[in-house]
Parts: sequence; structure tokens; C-alpha cells
Amino acid sequence: MNHKKITIIDVARHAGVSVTTVSLVLGGKGRISQATAERVNRAVDELGFVRNRQASTLRGGESGVVGLIVRDICEPFYAEMTAGLSEMFEAQGKVLFLLQSGTSGKGLMRCFDTLLTHGVDGIVIAGGEGAMSGLKEKAEEQGVPLICATRSGGIDGVDVVRPDNMLAAKMATEYLIRQGHKQIAYLGGLSNSLTRAERLGGFCATLLQYGLPFRTEWIIECDYQQKCAADATELLLSHYPKISAIVCHKSSVALGAYFGVLRTGAEVGGGAVDSFFQQKIALIGMEDAPESELTEPPLTSIANSAREIGHATARRLLLRIGGQNLEAQNIIVPPALVERASA
Repeated sequence: MNHKKITIIDVARHAGVSVTTVSLVLGGKGRISQATAERVNRAVDELGFVRNRQASTLRGGESGVVGLIVRDICEPFYAEMTAGLSEMFEAQGKVLFLLQSGTSGKGLMRCFDTLLTHGVDGIVIAGGEGAMSGLKEKAEEQGVPLICATRSGGIDGVDVVRPDNMLAAKMATEYLIRQGHKQIAYLGGLSNSLTRAERLGGFCATLLQYGLPFRTEWIIECDYQQKCAADATELLLSHYPKISAIVCHKSSVALGAYFGVLRTGAEVGGGAVDSFFQQKIALIGMEDAPESELTEPPLTSIANSAREIGHATARRLLLRIGGQNLEAQNIIVPPALVERASA
């Protein structure tokens, strides 16, 4: 005779509450009224629900699991940041529960609810610009610390750890100008990206600071795919051959731009502009990646210290998991120039 296994969903339905509420009652976490807790426990007893090892761990306090929601696990920035998070959490005996949300708000909310249901000790949101409405309130209601680790943006009243995008773009642009470049383009990112807006702000402000006009037709959108960047670079240089340098929005864009330059018959390289005008194109990318060292010449980059962003995020969240009552902070991790030979 087959007996249907009683699940947490059955308990929630029987008690007339959400699955998240049942999970919180089993874990002894969140702001749950005594009447609701009694109703859930009564449903558990009436249905014969077996409280598993995870629920027992939760009742004893921390689960030892921290949730991480990443928009795209393939992006080098988030991969390196995840490594930094993991290093810090593992040193404290905790593990990461990694979920990929995609670009939609629904995906982010689904991942968020999943982590709450599993009773994680805290949640890190990486990415998801503009799709985080209501998450702070939901986390507070259920007693789960929340932090954002992202390229830009965040949630009001929630800790955020991020790079200084405007300074990174300023450093890249100024580096090229000091080598004599005056015809500088910007490649990469999409118009709805706050990260791109911040970096373009730094790029344009630096050109104006040095008395150099920026031309909107030299500011090109493209996604982070290398092929897209290569195609965009080839088209840009074929239409505007006076361009001598390109600031690239990401390391993957810089790699694509490298191949786009080669397609035009020009070379990639740095040095005094007068010595290679219209023969070489200088490239500098943001968000340094290991692949940047593999080209010939290797690519100069502005590193945004994604691993350190992971470390700083973990340190801050561990304080909150430990019960410290802290004011929300906007923690900025400064960029650093990684000088190679492409610019």
C-alpha cells in the first residue's frame, strides 16, 4: 500500500498559511504570531509531518547556509565575486546556496522566496538592477539579513557593496588621454544599465575636463558577448577611422574588441599616439579577467576587485547574521589600473 509523503506544502495548505510561514515556524525564525505558530504545529501533528534534519538544524539556530542570487553565473565579474564570498563564508563554517535569477523581476522574486523557504541565515543579491522592490520588507518580516553586492544600484536601507564605476571610467579615459589620445570611443553596455550610465558619466566628464568633445556616434551599445563586441568594433572603425583608442565596458567586450580591431587590418597596442596613428588601436577594458592576459598584446584593464567585493560583502553580512544592529552602508571598493600592453 502506497502512502503519500506529507510535505511542507501539505502542512501549509492544511494550516491555511504560506509555505514560507511553515518554514519559519519550523525554524523558529521571523515574526510569526503565537496563534499562527500553534496552527502550523497543530497541522504538523495532525498530518504526521516528519521534521527533517534541516528543520531540526533551523530550530537550533543558524542553518549554516547563505543564499546568493546571481543574475548570470557566466559573467566573469559575478564568478570572481562568488569565489570571494565562498572563501569568507567557508572560513566561518558556512556554505553558499547559489541561484541564477536571469534578468526578470519574477525570476529574482522566485529565487528570493526559495531561499526564504529553505531557512537560510542571510541573502546576498548580486545584480538585478531595478527589480528589487519589496525584498527589503519581506526579508525584515522574516528575520533574514539582506545585502546587495552589485555593479551599481541597490535597495534603500539595505547594505550595498559595489565598485566605483565613475572613477573606473575616469581612470581608463585619463590613462589614454595622457598618452596623447584625443579620438576616444566607448564600447559596450546597454542603455537601460545603471552601471553603463555611471561609467559613461565618468568617461564623458573626463573628456570635457581635458577639453575634448565626446561624440555620441562614438558611444556604442552592445551586450557582453565577444562576437557582438567584435562586430561593433569592426563597424565603428570602418566608419570612423580617426578613432585611436576605445574604452571597453567589460573585459569580455575588450576581448571582442581585440578581434574586431584585427579584422580591420589594424593592430592593438599602446605607446605614443604619433607613432602608430591609424596603424594601432589602444584598448582598455573594465573588470579585469584572467583572459585579458592571453591576447597578444595582453589587455590593459581597470580592475574593480570583484573578489574583494565578495570578501567585503561576506564580512558585512556575517556581522548582521551575528545579530549586530548596524546602520545600512554604501560600501565602495576602489578600482585599480592593471597596466599591460594594449594601451
